[in-house]
Amino acid sequence: MPEASRKAAYALAVSASLALLATACTGQSDSGANDDASKDTTITFWHAWSAPNEVKAVKSLIAGFEEAHPDIHVDVVGNMTDDKINQALRAGGGKAPDVISSFTTNNVGKFCSSGALVDLNPFFKKSGIDPEKTFPKAMNEYTRFDGNRCTVPLLGDAYGLYYNKTAFAKAGIKSPPKTWTEFEADAKKLTIPDGNGYQRLGFMPDYHGWESTTEHYFAQFSPTYFDASGKSNLAKDPAFEKGFTLQKRLVDELGGFRKLEKFRATLGDEWGPKHPFHTGQVAMQLDGEWRLGMAVDARPAFEIGVAPLPVPDDQVSQYGKGYITGTIAGIAATSHKQNAAWEFVKYVTTDTDAVVGFANDIHNVPSTLAALKSPKLKYDPRFKTFLDIAADPESTTTPASLNGGQYLVTIQQFGYDYESGKVTDLKAGLRKTAAQIDTDIAQAK
Repeated sequence: MPEASRKAAYALAVSASLALLATACTGQSDSGANDDASKDTTITFWHAWSAPNEVKAVKSLIAGFEEAHPDIHVDVVGNMTDDKINQALRAGGGKAPDVISSFTTNNVGKFCSSGALVDLNPFFKKSGIDPEKTFPKAMNEYTRFDGNRCTVPLLGDAYGLYYNKTAFAKAGIKSPPKTWTEFEADAKKLTIPDGNGYQRLGFMPDYHGWESTTEHYFAQFSPTYFDASGKSNLAKDPAFEKGFTLQKRLVDELGGFRKLEKFRATLGDEWGPKHPFHTGQVAMQLDGEWRLGMAVDARPAFEIGVAPLPVPDDQVSQYGKGYITGTIAGIAATSHKQNAAWEFVKYVTTDTDAVVGFANDIHNVPSTLAALKSPKLKYDPRFKTFLDIAADPESTTTPASLNGGQYLVTIQQFGYDYESGKVTDLKAGLRKTAAQIDTDIAQAK
């Protein structure tokens, strides 16, 4: 499913939509975990899925819950954006949701710091569930902020490397690259020039190149975005300088920014059948687990390979890690039925069979360690790469921030300026960008 892609497409814009949430009074004196979940009741669940197969999967998930909890009924409202969820959480009232799910992990910091969603730590403790032992490390990280676990993972997304196995064989490349040095060599070897353009490009390194964003590159360097005091680490952690340097070198080695951008403008849409990886115009693609099904459906004239993304040469022992994100769920602070809501959240996010069934239907990565190993999972053998990436303790994510994903927008904008040559002094640019991130967060406070 293109769930994570939809998230990627609007996450940056949505991060601004919760600006009022941080100062909103979301609690109500008579809300809280005072309800009796054993008595007949109805809760409301708002989610963002909209495609027919996704809506069907959500209905199946809820049917399983209602069968296991016959006294709790679930009213469902689908296709809800974070903006609509934000408004409802601020307003409260009888029509507001008790449980919400969002594609946008970037907003966890706002959800938690504003009090819009309740801290789930007491609920986990009451149920005898240890989140650290239940969910993969990276998923534990992106569902909390400053110790407040106001969200919980509900399926996940993992990023890896898709490659044209047929082109690899013709080029004499026997296996996917494990290090960035190998990746650079393969990308150049797979590139076939054609006049001022390309017959085939080994890899599209541009930050506008679909999923090749700064955070997806940097994940392989295991960066620390903020220091212990909450200040941006962009100019201090060498991982960022190494990540930017790698990407800029790829841009230069594969033809230069302008030539690559000119070629990119001729390529197909990311979500259509003419995606350049499907057509063979690009031999390697950084992408999420959903791309496998889309690529197979496009019936390419080559064999599709899947592998983890490369790692720095000095981190080869960590090969197999990747970037992790996913859908989140939480309980509204305005809900008068938080105990019943918790029963629902607990079922859809921690019941192994429920998580596996939903993952099978949605074609996303399961979000519990037990579900990742379940024999009931149904998938293309190549999909196991993403299961392994999700379970890998070295896999990383981007941390929650008080002002949502604004810091990622700022970093990405600097990436555009640096790859295009607008900014030439990397160290100075990193310092300036870090200062901007700190200013933005201070203003959000």
